Amino acid sequence: MIERNQYSVDDMASIKQPWIETPLLESSVLSKIAGCRIFLKLENLQPSSSFKSRGIGNLVLKSIREQDPSDTRPLHFYSSSGGNAGLACVTAATRLGYKASVVVPTSTDEGTIKKLRAAGATEVISHGDSWFYADQHLREVVIPGAEQRGEKGIYIHPFDNPAIWEGAATMVDEIKTQMPDEGSPDAIVCSVGGGGLFSGVMQGLDRVGWGGRVRVFPVETLGADSLAQSVQQGRLVTLPGITSIATSLGAIRVADHAFKEARRPTVTPVVVEDAEAASACWRFLDDERILVESACGASVALAYDGRLRHYLEGLSPDSKVVIVVCGGSKISLDLLNEYRQTYQQRSEELAGKYSHQKQSVS
Repeated sequence: MIERNQYSVDDMASIKQPWIETPLLESSVLSKIAGCRIFLKLENLQPSSSFKSRGIGNLVLKSIREQDPSDTRPLHFYSSSGGNAGLACVTAATRLGYKASVVVPTSTDEGTIKKLRAAGATEVISHGDSWFYADQHLREVVIPGAEQRGEKGIYIHPFDNPAIWEGAATMVDEIKTQMPDEGSPDAIVCSVGGGGLFSGVMQGLDRVGWGGRVRVFPVETLGADSLAQSVQQGRLVTLPGITSIATSLGAIRVADHAFKEARRPTVTPVVVEDAEAASACWRFLDDERILVESACGASVALAYDGRLRHYLEGLSPDSKVVIVVCGGSKISLDLLNEYRQTYQQRSEELAGKYSHQKQSVS
């Protein structure tokens, strides 16, 4: 393991970023289904298998570069996440030569813990029955303990940090260069948990000159819809708990900055049921051979059964819509089959509702 003080000033300036440029592919299958041009931003190909590599990776990278050269204590990165943020922190830190540990809620499944360890986590600690208590334990007990052992503990928040939004914004820079005809998309669809990805998308749109022109649909699942409820009530809402299967969207309260961005006139929060998100996962696997978790399926769901026509006024075959395929590690074929057994009937009922609305409009 490389210690921080082994880097020279020149080395620090040239450390390779711990995320990659991902493809933007036009999907002929989903375009036909949705009735417009659907482009998939394949963030599932990131090193951690989710978009989190951008934001978390940028925060890790920035933290390394901002360290005082006279402080020779070894860096150790700490995250509180039972999912993609923790995996992104471990992946980014270990790729850059540093230790990383994660505190997860006691409800975190053994499969996720194994993935964190396989990615190179120095330690995976289970504590508390929710992210709030895991995070509290990390900040109040684990990091101070690391400091007492002579380490420099660096706290990595899952979503609420400007460096995370800045990292996520690089996605829009790529989209601008990748879009055909040198034009902007009509809309971007992204999933929302705490709001790090959504905040980055909004920042990126402003940076490339598309702010105010591109519609943005931040998507949540019912039972994890803190952003939509906040916008509806005109104030930040804290959910009493998360009841959705899309636990990666399980922030009971979005970041203040995400709430502020969601009040722009170009933003329309969307809430889908678990059945819609789950159905999109198995349909997406059939249509594109891409396996994603339900938190990602929530966004992909807008391409099916006329949902986009319901939300995007003036949708036509020439409309261009980018769906951020945010990926995620909390999925397997066995789990997908469980979803299908549980939600197929309800998903068909909901699909019929949107199809009826589509026929009424036409």
